[in-house]
Amino acid sequence: MTIKVDPDWWKSLFDEIYLITDARSVCDEEITRREVDLICELLPVRPDHRILDLCGGHGRHCLELCARGMGNCTLVDYSRHLIDHARNYAAKAGYTMECIQQDARSTGLPDASFDHVIIMGNSLGYLADTAADRAILAEANRVLRSGGWLLVDVVDGKAARTSFNPNAWHEIGSDTVVCRQREIRDDRVYARELVVSKSNGLVRDLAYSIKLYDEETIVALIEQVGFKTVSVHAGFSLHRLKGDYGFMNRRIVSTGQKL
Repeated sequence: MTIKVDPDWWKSLFDEIYLITDARSVCDEEITRREVDLICELLPVRPDHRILDLCGGHGRHCLELCARGMGNCTLVDYSRHLIDHARNYAAKAGYTMECIQQDARSTGLPDASFDHVIIMGNSLGYLADTAADRAILAEANRVLRSGGWLLVDVVDGKAARTSFNPNAWHEIGSDTVVCRQREIRDDRVYARELVVSKSNGLVRDLAYSIKLYDEETIVALIEQVGFKTVSVHAGFSLHRLKGDYGFMNRRIVSTGQKL
């Protein structure tokens, strides 16, 4: 049966339930630390640099960067719930991180105002039109100063196809079960996610889709919007244990510079 997806699914998925269903990846502090290790390895980050975390969710990378003394961080995400989560955490920790709810294609931030832009956690490919991803990357280019750097983390499309699993499920605690049915059509993966409470019944029934990039297509897209010296680091994986972690198992990390 073909999975049907509302094109605006990304406007409602990223809420408190998402932080539970995807906690194995996006709420694991060790994974976040290792991802930030990679950011600091691939980008020439300094404590005084201005860093924009675009499509940054609940701010886990910004918060870790702040904890390491890089406090000039700005978080932008469309989800009000995730932005509020990040803002509350930052306030409790005493960080001056700015948290903005906005569409990544049009942030409203000043031109040439950042030294680095990071787009982590497979945050490209949500909208069916590839022009949307191009618009996000063009916005990243606009807000970067000359010489600034972009880092993008996406699903490794080739690896996803090779290890594709049409059905997967995992349990969270003693009460919650997450079931996912998937299919690949052309260059996109479609998934239906059911979240079930053993005590209270159905919690969520929602479908989504993500574009599958390979090394060549993500490099071409980054270069189209004006970035130079684009480099690719394929096969990025942080989960030490075997298992189906959605599309967080294998990823491609790309960097490019605005000249």
